[in-house]
Amino acid sequence: MSSSIALITGAGRGLGRSMALHLAAAGVGIIGTYRSHRDDALAVVREIEAAGGTAAMLKLDIGDSSAFAEFKDNVADTLEDTFGRTELDAVVHNAGEGILAPYEATTEDDLDALYRTHFKGPFLLSQALLPMIARGGRILNVSTAATRFVLDNHCAYSAMKSALEVTTRYMAKELGERRITVNAIAPGAVETDFAGGAVRDDPALNAHFRSITPLGRTAKPDDIGAAVASLLSSDFDWLNGERIELTGGQSL
Repeated sequence: MSSSIALITGAGRGLGRSMALHLAAAGVGIIGTYRSHRDDALAVVREIEAAGGTAAMLKLDIGDSSAFAEFKDNVADTLEDTFGRTELDAVVHNAGEGILAPYEATTEDDLDALYRTHFKGPFLLSQALLPMIARGGRILNVSTAATRFVLDNHCAYSAMKSALEVTTRYMAKELGERRITVNAIAPGAVETDFAGGAVRDDPALNAHFRSITPLGRTAKPDDIGAAVASLLSSDFDWLNGERIELTGGQSL
């Protein structure tokens, strides 16, 4: 039986998948979520189980906060039925969507969708799950390096991530009494499906990001997944209220 349990939103693909696999390899039980790609999510479960770990996937639209009460009950049932536990040790807010547009072309619907997915959803889901997060547990919010520098078409997206970073610090202070640490990671250009797979599939864009990254390449999902597994380990018990940039030095 897993000694600790992590819940990762958006765990079926991309960064979330890599996080789940790296954490599972470290002996962490995984409860992941998916919105629409059920087959991908179940493939992650099978891969973890084949390696001797334990995992479960639950459906969740992070942008629909009305579903959080039912989701909380589903998490409680999964903890008991799959892991024989009543508490989570870590929550990673990874799920998101890349609605990218220039400031002048960003619509009200775009803005509302980004707000629900990248700020309101993580904010309220942490609230809902807080009673079942163990004393000494972890919350990790996934932000973006584009809160430090300016990228084309990232205005609204980065604004929501900036709000999440501020919330990270406030949560870290307010939850300290329960010894729950709260941090944020800020990845740079990563080769995933995000924004239609642009970094991965557009040679010119990939070359641009390589040219402004001292390590000379864009990130792979495993660069982020491995870092998250380390950050959630006992080696980082004293890390709290911080934003950790994972970019290879992009745009220094």
